[in-house]
Amino acid sequence: MSNEVLEVSDADFEEKVLKSDLPVMLDMWAPWCGPCRMVGPIVEELAEEYHGKVAFCKMNIDENMETAGDYGVSSIPTMLFFKDGDELTDKRMVGARSKEDYQQVLDELV
Repeated sequence: MSNEVLEVSDADFEEKVLKSDLPVMLDMWAPWCGPCRMVGPIVEELAEEYHGKVAFCKMNIDENMETAGDYGVSSIPTMLFFKDGDELTDKRMVGARSKEDYQQVLDELV
């Protein structure tokens, strides 16, 4: 995993995501999920391209069921976008998407 992408847990979700000074793209994933593994390199590329503008985080939903449940994540990969501690529910993306789809949302956030 890239140094630009932070691993997030239930324990530090509030600190790393909700209290972030930057907008956040949170990748809800699991290691056994094929589409999640396909999206991983795209998230890492985006993290490098948007360095200093957007925080990129990954959360393994198998190990962090509380946060996944709180946000109603039932399919993965799911990308959640946060700004000023609030989820932008209209930006949520479920399923593997193209880099361009993610870039469109990220460009709106910055």
